[in-house]
Amino acid sequence: ADAAMVTARRTKSGFAVFDPAMEADTEGTVSLLSQLRRAVAEEQLVLFFQPKANFGSNRCDSVEVLVRWQHPDRGMIPPDQFIPFAEHTGFIREITKWVVDRSVAQVASWRRAGLYIGVSINVSARDLVYEDLPSFVGDTLLRHGLDAGWITLEVTESAVMDDPKRANEALKRLAKLGIRLSVDDFGTGYSSLAQLKRMPVQEMKIDKSFVLELPTNANDSVIVRSTINMAHSMGLEVVAEGIEDAQTWSLLQGWGCDIGQGYFLSRPLPAPQLEAWLRSRPLQMLATA
Repeated sequence: ADAAMVTARRTKSGFAVFDPAMEADTEGTVSLLSQLRRAVAEEQLVLFFQPKANFGSNRCDSVEVLVRWQHPDRGMIPPDQFIPFAEHTGFIREITKWVVDRSVAQVASWRRAGLYIGVSINVSARDLVYEDLPSFVGDTLLRHGLDAGWITLEVTESAVMDDPKRANEALKRLAKLGIRLSVDDFGTGYSSLAQLKRMPVQEMKIDKSFVLELPTNANDSVIVRSTINMAHSMGLEVVAEGIEDAQTWSLLQGWGCDIGQGYFLSRPLPAPQLEAWLRSRPLQMLATA
């Protein structure tokens, strides 16, 4: 039933009849799920952080959290190799809770050390349809003594469109906590502007597919400039990801983009390396309290 549900959502058909091909590798699925459960329990998951810089002040005052799996036999496994599976099986809830708890703890630790860095955390469609996410986030903030304003949750367009009513209810409860909310990968999903207007978000993130070829692709330039203007007219901040060179950075800065991230600034780093990177930056790159 779960496999059929996932297929129906992916194809936007409204329904799907189960086919054994949907779960062709049942034994492998069970094995990987067992390994994932062990990964959470045995602290095999690790967090990496990619810096995000403000185009106006040139300061780095936030990072995006990215989870990696340090497998005892296979080494470092990137998220695209296990997150889709976790979403398919529903185990993404446990991974998200782990990521939220460790991220909030890390921000609180940085504050005690004099580094005032906010974090952005990705939230899946599965997370939004479960009612306990807002209460879990609120309890986690209280437990670590952190103000909600230091946390941004990034939600993809498709995650909201899977179940708009329940997703928006969850987003509204999160917004009441003071959590910042961002629409991730904008332009790649199916949401309408009317749907976007109803979402209690403060930020729009332009997908890297529109940014990677920005200096040479005229169509991408039109899309990105129009998106920045539209988002600003709606009172939203704009983040561009996938910035890999100085020319792209300069173009986005000239078009009024608010925040940028990408390899031009830094690759994702584990916490100790990120701290060293931040302290090695010129003073204007360090955020203040």
